[in-house]
Amino acid sequence: MIKKQLVYSEYSKWRFDVSRAQGEFLWDSEGKKYIDFTSGWNVTNLGWNHPEITQALVVQAKKSNYVPMWTADPMQNEYAKTLTNSLPKGLDTVLRATGGTEANEEALKTARAYTEREIIVGFKNTYHGQSFGTLAIGNIPQNLSAISPVVGGFRHIEFPRTDKSKDDKQVLNDFEEVLDKALSKKDVAAIVAEAGIITGWGSTYVAPMGFLKLLREKTKQYSSLLILDEVGTGFSRCGKLFGMQIEEVTPDIVTFAKGISNGAAAIGATVTTNKIAEKGSPKARIVSTFGWLPTACAVTSKTLEIHKRDKVWEKAKKDGRYIIQSLQRELKKNGSVVEVRGIGMEIGVELKEEKTAVNVVAEAERKGLHLVSDTDRNIQLMPPLTIPRSSLDKGIDILVSTINRFA
Repeated sequence: MIKKQLVYSEYSKWRFDVSRAQGEFLWDSEGKKYIDFTSGWNVTNLGWNHPEITQALVVQAKKSNYVPMWTADPMQNEYAKTLTNSLPKGLDTVLRATGGTEANEEALKTARAYTEREIIVGFKNTYHGQSFGTLAIGNIPQNLSAISPVVGGFRHIEFPRTDKSKDDKQVLNDFEEVLDKALSKKDVAAIVAEAGIITGWGSTYVAPMGFLKLLREKTKQYSSLLILDEVGTGFSRCGKLFGMQIEEVTPDIVTFAKGISNGAAAIGATVTTNKIAEKGSPKARIVSTFGWLPTACAVTSKTLEIHKRDKVWEKAKKDGRYIIQSLQRELKKNGSVVEVRGIGMEIGVELKEEKTAVNVVAEAERKGLHLVSDTDRNIQLMPPLTIPRSSLDKGIDILVSTINRFA
């Protein structure tokens, strides 16, 4: 779809021009106001156009906008220290990137160079970026047929989602067998996973508690690396500052983007150990012309400061539980609803029919609630984590009444 010289994908069809955005609200060019339940897909976790973050951008823009990749701006050094000090011990070295795709590409290259192994294990029907390499991680055939072949050397396994027909222990037991089979040849450089929930492509499938610990145990057993993609789960979205903290697991490599700058700048980060970076990065020849612009580092530094100062993750955990419980209660008799699931404020409402999901998103928008669906059956709810309860309740009411209309 092409609108005003811009290309929009089948998924992200053009809807309206945004004339203003603030807090939990968006306004279109006609002045209509919407409650936002998307955060730009886990980007504006602190609300749209946060004034402190905007001010940090303005201040830094008056000092320096760019430095060559073979130098460093003081703001880059400052943020690298602040970020790594917020992570588990050992994750102390940063590779600069411009976003999630580049950060995940850097992680893949570093893992192969460090381990001197080829195979990357990924979960089917997941999303980790737009490059040939990152698209190959999740292996979604229907989306890749026109551009195939993609990068080789990837092994794909099923995500161990919670299942009403099995208890969580059985799901994890079955998954352990899958992991052993995938890793037993000791040819796997790394496994790429999110922190217990699929945020990409909109399924919001949730793994049982113990998923991350099992991944960590098995990757160590077979001398493979664990790459944790925290592009969607990081920065308080899942009820902890970072998703890895839910099970207190430390990966070998972790990637960040989206909420890292709250939408004020394009930036990503690949964080690993000094040992892995020293061996893997030079061999992989990792560089980034626009990675970590000083202005981007200024806003990411302020963003992280706000998350830690205000303990935003605590509100996200509380409000996420409130949303899930409210929707489960209000929709329990609606036969069109399959399941309401999520972690923190990363929540999915799965419907029986794709057409229903499309209709709900369109009708809710007419009522002033901005939603996204993956054009499948799942509506993914990702409100700004700072949203007041009054706006949250109004949005929930619109969503429930709209779903019930199409029951």
